[in-house]
Parts: sequence; structure tokens; C-alpha cells
Amino acid sequence: MAEFEKGALVKAHYKTGIYVGEVVEDRNRFYLVKILAVDKHPMQGDLHNPGQTEDVFFHQRKALSLNEKANVQKEAVHPFEEDTVPDYEASLKQAVEKLKSKLTRRETEFNQNAKQQLEDLENQYFKS
Repeated sequence: MAEFEKGALVKAHYKTGIYVGEVVEDRNRFYLVKILAVDKHPMQGDLHNPGQTEDVFFHQRKALSLNEKANVQKEAVHPFEEDTVPDYEASLKQAVEKLKSKLTRRETEFNQNAKQQLEDLENQYFKS
């Protein structure tokens, strides 16, 4: 597991999303990471019952916001190896499109519910 100094650019896995961020502080077992871009949008639905739609609360999961800070377990923080940090809004749009594409590959009740939640989030994110 790599150690990161304050100011280091990292890829942080937080819940079911992946973000590009900057280490703000070392907090023993966690890094406080300031979010700069979205690499993978969080999955929709119940984290404890993935793929399920019956007898579960189907959560709508937003991506972390630009400059939002998150405590990320050190094991889930990796070096950011690209030359430039993507623009937040452009990276969010790309992450949403990638997840929507994945959800349309198979016609399941879970994928339909997740896609509906994602489309609602898309309207919230990008309303003019």
C-alpha cells in the first residue's frame, strides 16, 4: 500500500464510485480526499443487496461533488497516473454515460430501476 503526502493526486475508491482527488490530510486509517473528477459513477440500488429489487430500498446514489471531501480508507487510495486531471463536469458526464451504457446491455428489472435513478440524477446534475 502506497503512502501519500498532502497534495498528492490520487484515484480513490469510495463506496461504489471511483474519483480523482487530492490528499488533504492523513487520518491514520483514512485519507481525507478532496474530489476533483469522477472516474466511475456510483452504482444505484442497495449496496448490501446488489442486483436486487424486491424487499430492498432502492437507493439513488449521487456522485461526490467537486471539492467535496471524503474519508477514504487507505487501501482504497491509489496513485493517479495520468498527466492531467479531467474537468469535473466533463468527467461526471462521461461516467454517467458509461454507467447508462452498461445498464442497457441486459434488460433486467434491476437495470431498469438503476437506469431510471441515473436519468433522474442526470437531470439534477446537468439542468440548465
